[in-house]
Amino acid sequence: MVPQKQAEDAIVSGGLNETDHEEKEEERLDQSMFGFQSLLWHGGSAYDAWFSCASNQVAQVLLTLPYSFSQMGMLSGVILQIFYGLLGSWTAYLISVLYVEYRTRKEKENVSFKNHVIQWFEVLDGLLGPYWKAVGLAFNCTFLLMGSVIQLIACASNIYYINDRLDKRTWTYIFGACCATTVFIPSFHNYRIWSFLGLGMTTYTAWYLTIAALLHGQVGAVTHSGPTKPVLYFTGATNILYTFGGHAVTVEIMHAMWKPRKFKYIYLLATFYVFTLTIPSAASVYWAFGDQLLNHANAFSLLPRTGFRDAAVILMLIHQIITFGFACTPLYFVWEKVVGMHDTKSICLRALARLPVVIPIWFLAIIFPFFGPINSAVGALLVSFTVYIIPALAHMLTFRKASARQNAAEKPPFFLPSWTAMYVLNVFIMAWVLVVGFGFGGWASMTNFIKQVDTFGLFAKCYQCKPPPEHH
Repeated sequence: MVPQKQAEDAIVSGGLNETDHEEKEEERLDQSMFGFQSLLWHGGSAYDAWFSCASNQVAQVLLTLPYSFSQMGMLSGVILQIFYGLLGSWTAYLISVLYVEYRTRKEKENVSFKNHVIQWFEVLDGLLGPYWKAVGLAFNCTFLLMGSVIQLIACASNIYYINDRLDKRTWTYIFGACCATTVFIPSFHNYRIWSFLGLGMTTYTAWYLTIAALLHGQVGAVTHSGPTKPVLYFTGATNILYTFGGHAVTVEIMHAMWKPRKFKYIYLLATFYVFTLTIPSAASVYWAFGDQLLNHANAFSLLPRTGFRDAAVILMLIHQIITFGFACTPLYFVWEKVVGMHDTKSICLRALARLPVVIPIWFLAIIFPFFGPINSAVGALLVSFTVYIIPALAHMLTFRKASARQNAAEKPPFFLPSWTAMYVLNVFIMAWVLVVGFGFGGWASMTNFIKQVDTFGLFAKCYQCKPPPEHH
């Protein structure tokens, strides 16, 4: 196990420069990769990063996209998925460039990152100063917190379609305890097998939705009236905006790689695969059920119960617990740094220190038990800035000076070789997302969200459950 330990140190502390020492460590790591523990536990390749990105992008949102299609129509749903998927891939690329720039500068100052995970707010702090650090920390942590809440709510919503003897609030208590076990996973190095399994589970669920809807056929007198109201249209659009907003963990996934420079186009390749899951499933379910989806945010609620559906529900539940870990791990890192436990090597001590992070997530999931409207609200108010506006603006400010562009660790990509063209694209993204995503989307999603609260109330015991049988 000594070579394994040396390999782990090399992964954590290894810089971006191709030194002889690092090459030797990588050779030792390659040799240890054949061990069973390494196969399941220690991941840092480009493939691991791809699985992490793809797995993190699609979880419960797969079940709400048909609901979004019913709000905005088939054509808009498909076009906006592709549009926001490409925009999201571009801003993920910008984040990777800023990470490499930050790490390169720090390593020139002989800063060591042994036993330290670089996070997005630290990149902003190192490149643009403490005010940017505060902004990045606030948006990222809030986004990750709400993303974790959504996963927990979705777990209770999904299991109810298999076992309705318990109400959804009780299931939220149970799955809160299950999700709390993610405190024992140290970092994204250790998500290798979980990322692989999670993506496989989502792939099964997506194709189950597609095939089941096509075999079911269109319901009687099906109508496809969307879009009908601006509120519904922009609510659906912001849910799609949220779908491709997994950037809050991009820096942590990059840092877990043996060679972070290879991350450049991984998010784009992951997005292409996600398209093969989200577009067919959302389109086929909307084709089959049409406007019925306006009152059913979870696609499972309309499909007949079969063994295949129960399998999809169970697999989605497992994946949602994994995705909860994805969203919470950066929060665990932040909390560890606050309480001074980030350098602790004991997994049990770190797990104990992380538990206070899970408690407010658990509580919020009980207060707001409707994850469909929350997706749109989070998309408009948080993803707009965290995923699109802040990375684009940070990239422009970091390389605003000619000297910074000349000494940049990463030059413009081959398909957009001009710095001016990059600036134009970044300005377009910021303007579009600010007006359409944050402006119209924020208005629509908050209107819809407040309506849900007024209709069902906070602390709803069983949101969108079957009514109790009448007693004669």
